[in-house]
Amino acid sequence: MKNVALFTVLFLFSFVRSQLYFPPLTGNSWETISPNDLNWCPNKIDSLYQFLEAQDTKAFMVLKDGKIVLEQYFGGQTQNSLWYWASAGKTITSFLIGMAQQEGLLDINDATSDYLGSGWASCTPEQENAITIRNQLTMTSGLNDGVANPFCTLPECLEYLAAPGTRWAYHNGPYTLLDQVISQASGMTLNQFVTQKLKNPIGMTGSFTQVDDNMVFFSTARSMARFGLLILNNGVWNGNTVMTDQQYFQAMVNTSQNLNRGYGYLWWLNGKQNFMVPGSQLTIPGSIMPNAPDDMISALGKNGQFLNVVPSQKLILIRMGNEPTGSLVPFLMNDKIWEYMNALNCNQSSLVETKAEKLVVYPNPSKGTVTINNLSPGTVIKLYDLTGRCIKETMVQLVNDEFQLDDLTPGNYVIQCTNGSSIQEKKLIVLP
Repeated sequence: MKNVALFTVLFLFSFVRSQLYFPPLTGNSWETISPNDLNWCPNKIDSLYQFLEAQDTKAFMVLKDGKIVLEQYFGGQTQNSLWYWASAGKTITSFLIGMAQQEGLLDINDATSDYLGSGWASCTPEQENAITIRNQLTMTSGLNDGVANPFCTLPECLEYLAAPGTRWAYHNGPYTLLDQVISQASGMTLNQFVTQKLKNPIGMTGSFTQVDDNMVFFSTARSMARFGLLILNNGVWNGNTVMTDQQYFQAMVNTSQNLNRGYGYLWWLNGKQNFMVPGSQLTIPGSIMPNAPDDMISALGKNGQFLNVVPSQKLILIRMGNEPTGSLVPFLMNDKIWEYMNALNCNQSSLVETKAEKLVVYPNPSKGTVTINNLSPGTVIKLYDLTGRCIKETMVQLVNDEFQLDDLTPGNYVIQCTNGSSIQEKKLIVLP
C-alpha cells in the first residue's frame, strides 16, 4: 500500500465529511480544518515548514474538502502577494480551450491553421494543416523542440520534425500559440476570456502577462487554490457547472496519448506505468512521483510552482517559490514535499503498512554509496537515469544492501526494486 502514513487518517476523516466547501466569491473568508483533526503532529508540520523555507518557498497551502488545513508564507510573501505560475499556468490554458469548445467556438480536432492562418510554422502547407489543437494540448505537434529557442513562437522557430501525433516532446512554442487560438476563436483577448469564463465564476484573481515569448499567469496562492478546487470538483463550483463538457474535462485529466502515459491535456498525471520528461525522447518506467498518491493530477511549473489535486482524498497541495536546480518541471522537489506530507500522521503504529514494508534509500542526496533498506531476498535493483536508460542492475540477498554510486555522473536518477509483482521506486540525487 502507498502513502498510508498520511492517507489512512484522511480516508477515515472523509467518512464523516460533508460536501466540498467553497469559499465566497469575494473577500478573504475561508473555512479551515485544524491539523489536529487529521492527527497531524505539530513537530512534523514544523519539519515540513523548515524544509520548505530552506528550498526558498514563498507560499504553501494544503486544503482538505475545500477547507484550509495548512497555509504558510515565507520570505516576505503574504496572502495577498502575487507570484508567477510558470508552466503550471498551462493548465489554465487547457481549461480555457475546453470552455471555448463547450461554447462552439472551436473543436480541438480542428487544424491550428484554421485560427492562425497559413504560414504560422516553417512547414509545407500539408504538414502545417495536419497539426491540430489537440496536438498542441498533448505536446504531439511533431515540431522540433531542439531548436535554439524552443519558447519562440515565430514561424522560423517552428520547424517540422515528425508527423503530428507520432512524437511527444515538451515544447513551449506550439503550446503558447494556443493563446492566439483562443483569442481568434473568441474575439476576446486572453485576459478577457479567462476573466469571463474562469475567474468570475469562481472568484479567482490574477492575469496573464507577457514575459519574453510566454504569456505567464500571476496570482495569489489562494487563487491557485480556487482553481484547484474547481478541478477537484470536475469543473463545478458550488453547484454552478462551469465546464459542462465533461467529455473534454475527463480527457483533460487522463492520459491523452500512448507516447507519454503521464500527460493529459497540459496536466501531469501520477501513478501511470511510465512517463517522459522535458528534453528527452526516452520513456521512464513507473510513476512520476512515487511518494505522492497515484491518482494525483498536477500543474507543474519552473522553479517549483505546484498545484497538486488528489481526487481520492479531496486534497489540494500548493507550493509557489524558487527552486535551486532551475528545472522546467521539478518532479523531485514535488516528490520530496510528499515525503514530508506522508510523515505528518502522529499515530504511525496504527497503520496497515508497517515501516518494514517501505523502501528506504539513504543518504539521499548522496555520493559514493547509498544503503537500501527493507529489501526481500531476490529483489532486483535497477538504477535508471532520467532518460529512461538502465545504468546498473543487480540482485540482492540481504534485507539491507549497499549500492555503489562512485562511477555515476552527478544528477537525478530513479532506483527501482522489483520482487515478484511488487515494484517500489525512489528518486535519488547523486552529488558531485
